[in-house]
Amino acid sequence: MYARWKRGAAALLAAVAMAAAPGGAARAAAGAAQATGAPIRLALIEGMSGPFADAGAAVERNLRFGVERVNARGGVALPDGRHPLELVVLDSKGSTEAALVQLRAAADRRIGFVLQGNSSAVAAALVTAIDRQNAREPDNRELFLNYSADDPALTNAGCSFWHFRFDAHAGMRMDALADVIAADPSVKKVYLLNQDYSFGHDVSALARGALAAKRPDIAVVGDEFHPIGRVKDFAPYLAKIRAAGADAVITGNWGSDLTLLVKAAREQGLDTKFYTFYGNSLGAPAALGEAGVKRVYAVADWHPNAGGAASDAWYAAYRARFPEARDDYPVLRMEMLVEMLAQAIAKAGSAQPDAVARALEGMRFDNGFHPMQMRADDHQVIQPLYVMQMDKAGTPRVRFDNEGSGYGFRTVLALPAERTAPATVCRMKRP
Repeated sequence: MYARWKRGAAALLAAVAMAAAPGGAARAAAGAAQATGAPIRLALIEGMSGPFADAGAAVERNLRFGVERVNARGGVALPDGRHPLELVVLDSKGSTEAALVQLRAAADRRIGFVLQGNSSAVAAALVTAIDRQNAREPDNRELFLNYSADDPALTNAGCSFWHFRFDAHAGMRMDALADVIAADPSVKKVYLLNQDYSFGHDVSALARGALAAKRPDIAVVGDEFHPIGRVKDFAPYLAKIRAAGADAVITGNWGSDLTLLVKAAREQGLDTKFYTFYGNSLGAPAALGEAGVKRVYAVADWHPNAGGAASDAWYAAYRARFPEARDDYPVLRMEMLVEMLAQAIAKAGSAQPDAVARALEGMRFDNGFHPMQMRADDHQVIQPLYVMQMDKAGTPRVRFDNEGSGYGFRTVLALPAERTAPATVCRMKRP
């Protein structure tokens, strides 16, 4: 039965892709030929090796998808002609120190746009370094485009004119999850388990605050942090969760730390709900398997089962480009980051980072199913958010699975962009 469903889903995706882009290949080839100017380079500084290499590879795929789509339309129009985008991948090995070395390498090559996201600690260090670089060398400035680093401080007290975030920050995600938890009377005790760095501590504090505001009767029975990327066996942590009698776990874990956590939960048969920031992320649904059905929740800006013809067409295009099951991890905001950057460069009429930054401020972008606005006050993007529940593929509202796992997610709460906008304490200093 599942095999028949998979064949049907594949046929549907192919049909939607064809309907959405008749003659697209020919037009893409023609458009790409028009981009004859020097490439506009984007430096991706990410952990492409080490414990989070799979997450780095997924980022590269999604950004490359966006770059290819812009280039297929002829690149970016500037007064001197059309220019293609070029993604330059620089391996930080998941280390802050190595990321700063790669940032210097990007500056030496005069690459004006820096992309990073898979660590808030790294992002904070890059913001500081870029602020100094831009003050020291005004003729060699860099603009930081952040697709995943979710520490709220980056667009609050630590905001910078040279930093733009295209993801919802941890407080925005936590508010959405808390809305779902608040509506579930079966949740009486919650265990907080997070990575021991700035983002993990933010998730813990934000969870406590959100629960106190929306469900003050819920008891927090554990609040624990573990070394990031170094725990190989989460069984001892799961034993503590079981002993505490927790009905639910709230975690901001990502990458292998999330995958290994959910594997341990499956192996121990832990009967609790997981409210996660990244439970739908790379490898997690397959790792959790049957144990995650109706018990794992995640929050994201978009997911394949969000629904609607335009959303389905975008997903079909991504799967046509990356058909392998292991590559089935589309992240819409990364492609939209590239689209908004291309639009800002064209609007500015220049690829100079300061001019592009001003063009990005307040920019609105709508791909037909997902509106986004880059708020000028703090450079925090405002976009819809979805809270999802894991279930078997083929069940109601779960047409598509994740990475061929047989498991996907259905929407349990869809928040329009205006419902996700947070307050900010940013006091932007502009050059």
